[in-house]
Amino acid sequence: MRHILLVEPGYKNKYPPLGLMKIARYHKNKGDYVQFIKGIASGLKPEKKWDRIYISTLFTFFWKETIKTINFYKKFVETTEQIFVGGVSATLLRDELHETTGVSIVTGLLDFPGVLDVGDTTIIDHLVPDYDLLTQSDYSYGQENAYIGYATRGCPNSCSFCAVSKIEPIFHGYLPLKKQIRTLEDLYGPRRHLTLLDNNVLASPNFNQIIDDIIKLGFYKGAKLNGGLRYVDFNQGLDLNFLTPEKMGRLSEIPIKPLRIAFDHIELKERYVKCIHLAAEYGILNLSNYVLYNFEDTPEDFYERLRINVELNEKLGTKIYSFPMKYIPLNAKDRSYIGEHWNRRLLRGVQCILMATLGKVGLRLDFFEAAFGGNVKEFLEIAVMPEHYIIYREKYKNNEALSWRKAFNSLTLEDKEQLAYISSSSPIDFKTLKSRKLKKLLLPFSEKVKE
Repeated sequence: MRHILLVEPGYKNKYPPLGLMKIARYHKNKGDYVQFIKGIASGLKPEKKWDRIYISTLFTFFWKETIKTINFYKKFVETTEQIFVGGVSATLLRDELHETTGVSIVTGLLDFPGVLDVGDTTIIDHLVPDYDLLTQSDYSYGQENAYIGYATRGCPNSCSFCAVSKIEPIFHGYLPLKKQIRTLEDLYGPRRHLTLLDNNVLASPNFNQIIDDIIKLGFYKGAKLNGGLRYVDFNQGLDLNFLTPEKMGRLSEIPIKPLRIAFDHIELKERYVKCIHLAAEYGILNLSNYVLYNFEDTPEDFYERLRINVELNEKLGTKIYSFPMKYIPLNAKDRSYIGEHWNRRLLRGVQCILMATLGKVGLRLDFFEAAFGGNVKEFLEIAVMPEHYIIYREKYKNNEALSWRKAFNSLTLEDKEQLAYISSSSPIDFKTLKSRKLKKLLLPFSEKVKE
């Protein structure tokens, strides 16, 4: 019997590590002892050596946390080759991760035999995840009452901002969803909701069969379990380029909530608006919208996309919650990247606005305009204000913030650009400034505010 330790680094995430859960199933089927830990363990004894340690990875900007985790667990194995690291970062930064840590790197999916034990015929990616594993940690992913699975794998697109084509390069248009969920139900009992992590289910030639499977599993419109409504969530979103009236009609047959559609480029405006109208016609009113920014877009484009959603809510009675997502290159080791049309001050301003709105853009136009401004000009003014004026806007909106914006509007374009540049620095060197107006406007950036 081998002793196997499974580790997910301590960063915050919404969805459990299905890869580790399938590895757990594999080793338990072999009769091995398996333990799961979220983050850095305080109770493990270094003198106890594990036969293998598997560590999962997510985004590359978690680099520091990932390296810290790997290095911590080195003392629990005889050699670093007994540590296996896989997942997103391991695939995208394979060579650098190996050079930095010396551990074994597993890239892509575990979708071929013999990947963990030479000669073994098991395809680990086809195994049912071990949900019991999660009971060993106090960390909650918020999916305790949901089945989690895939109806497809991969994506036929190769968007430059997306890692799917590198991690799952082959698009599989149909997986036996009914078998997955029935097996989970037999093992763990009925669950109320269904969360599917497909990257582009609408691209599947078997889309109708997938919807039929979902309905046969008991997830039809109005379905309940133990008195509560059931919901289906295609969590990675639906590609509007594949969304036809026929497919929207099929989606309306299942209790999809929310319908997630990305609005990544302003060039998609006409097609996007048409899709939202189509959803409303079919009675799908609860929507969630990913809005990519800091990529090839401008701040003006970003504002317009957000406003379009709020105006659609007012017009159609939809409930579109927008979730802005800052673009970070696939190989970035932190979140500091600044897009061509953005600057550090604007990005920080957007972050502060989202802190005030709890990370989402709500339904009503008046709330939107209070947070982001009534037009693009106001948005750009708000986004460069001192942080506490943005985050605690109710406290400052009628005095300091209002005076600051009036003074800001009296600056020349050159001074405005200089303010955005200097206010991004810490600390600010006031001695080098010649403009008295600029000094006055920059002063609040250096204040320590207690709230």
